[in-house]
Amino acid sequence: MSGDAHLLVAADYVVFAAVLLLSAAVGFYYAWRSRKQGTSRDFLTGGRKLNALAVSMSLTASYMSSVTVLSNPAEVYRYGAIFGYLSISYVLAVVYTSEVFLPVFYRLAINSTYEYLELRFSRATRLLGMVIFFFNALLYTGLVIYAPALALNQVTGMNLWGGIISTATVCTLYCALGGLKAVVWTDVVQIGIMFAGYMSVIIKCVILKGGISTILSDAQEGGRINFVDFDINPLRRHTFWTLVIGGAFAWSSIYGTYQPQVQRYNSCKSIKHARLALFINVLGLACTLTSSVISGLCLYSFYKNCDPWKAGQVSSPDQLLPYLVMDILADHQGLPGLFFAAVYSASLSTVSTSINGMAAVTMEDLIKPRIKLAEKKLLLISKGLSLFFGIVCVAMAGLASLMGHMMQAVSIIWGVTGGPLLGLFSLGVLCPFVNSKGGLCGLVTGLAAGVSVSIIEMISPSPPEMTRPLSLSTKGCNFTTDGSLNWTTPLPTEPSLFTTTPGQNTDDIHVVQWHSPSYLYFVVIGGLTSVIVGIIISLLTGGLRETVDPRLMLMKEDTLSYHLFKRVKDGVMGGTDNVGQPNKEDGINKPAVGKFDNTRVSSF
Repeated sequence: MSGDAHLLVAADYVVFAAVLLLSAAVGFYYAWRSRKQGTSRDFLTGGRKLNALAVSMSLTASYMSSVTVLSNPAEVYRYGAIFGYLSISYVLAVVYTSEVFLPVFYRLAINSTYEYLELRFSRATRLLGMVIFFFNALLYTGLVIYAPALALNQVTGMNLWGGIISTATVCTLYCALGGLKAVVWTDVVQIGIMFAGYMSVIIKCVILKGGISTILSDAQEGGRINFVDFDINPLRRHTFWTLVIGGAFAWSSIYGTYQPQVQRYNSCKSIKHARLALFINVLGLACTLTSSVISGLCLYSFYKNCDPWKAGQVSSPDQLLPYLVMDILADHQGLPGLFFAAVYSASLSTVSTSINGMAAVTMEDLIKPRIKLAEKKLLLISKGLSLFFGIVCVAMAGLASLMGHMMQAVSIIWGVTGGPLLGLFSLGVLCPFVNSKGGLCGLVTGLAAGVSVSIIEMISPSPPEMTRPLSLSTKGCNFTTDGSLNWTTPLPTEPSLFTTTPGQNTDDIHVVQWHSPSYLYFVVIGGLTSVIVGIIISLLTGGLRETVDPRLMLMKEDTLSYHLFKRVKDGVMGGTDNVGQPNKEDGINKPAVGKFDNTRVSSF
């Protein structure tokens, strides 16, 4: 296969355009349905009438971004199937979210996650949390729009800015016209398209290789089946511990505190549906991860003797899967178009999530507290905000080219912002003695810690001895390769916590270069720093004397585990009265009817 870009044919563009039109049609449909009635709250929350299945699929689709579709298989190709341990972190994160955050947020019936920060801590904490959210959402959305467009441009010749503008235009249309309902139901359509794209690649690979056993055998021989790695060294890129612990913190920050995800399960018709949506979503995440791992093993099976990246046929690992698609599906008109439609569907679902989330935060945190307007005007402003943020997302795509490899860039963004917010919200919900001073100081120091490890990563990245990329070969290529691109190094006999500059005296302590921990631990560092500092400052500033409204805290009756334990206990003891039923006063079965009282006991 030559290094020139393969051009898509008319059938591919027809499939691609059909997907974009289908997504836009959903927005028009919900705009038409709600043309005579609706409020800004209905627009941003779906009227809190959505069912568990639709929301669970939307939660999965919003996670399954273009980063997932393109970068996860490349991670498996380069570092092995150990990446699959992330599935354990999904379960841990969803259980933590369901037990700790969901009961409180659903009871308060808040439209903006950061509204809780003012109720529990202070206005300053709420505003800082909101700024962090916008920083995170804008950077991440820019990356999600730009990265697939660049990959497809270099591999297939698809127009770069045509792809970017078409993605943002369609997202903006159905977000501005249909609100959260349009976003959720479009996600349901798009998740099917995404899995169809994955399966088209996997099935074709299995057919060409004569069965899945050949692919697994090649992966075993190439060291890609590497699940037995329990090294506790925090500098290692992928081990059981980095993937499970780091992944659990990262996904807890996403599902527990990130506005678009909270907004989704808060839009369910009951807390039972919200919990069910989260747990069904785990199955979707597991299917997505399994598809990514198998696709990565298919990549290795096809290119084990001629790595396109090392041979200079692609300029980034994120382009490997599109390269494989054009290699094996180019003769099947329409199938490459289906795969690239899947990539763009992944972008659409994530970008629309961010647009809707940013519109909700702006409305609830900036406009409503300051300006009293009629409901019709608020609805128009909500739609205008969706349009505005769609335009901003296109502008942010221009910055994404500076971020490097997609997967690691996303993890660094989440590490800097997600960890401190996870720590802050956990303190608010679980620790009644943490006051506004401790909460704000914890958030600021957590951010500082996240930024610090990110800077260390840029200045002194982990060496190959710690990242341990697996061997790749170009011996089967029939074209000349540049030997300088061989980045693979032998594995060290014992992991080392630091390395020394080549050519310098290893006895001199001043030449020791410390490296950053695994990118998966960035969120752990930010989160733990926030928690530790928040507790210390609160205890030093009279936190034990604080009284907090119990509705802002997690109560044992809120948790599913409490009722399951009670049911088992009563069953053993022979009790039958009100088994597993929440107390009437705990308010967890339905959200607050009116506006929650904005007064808080803690003061800054």
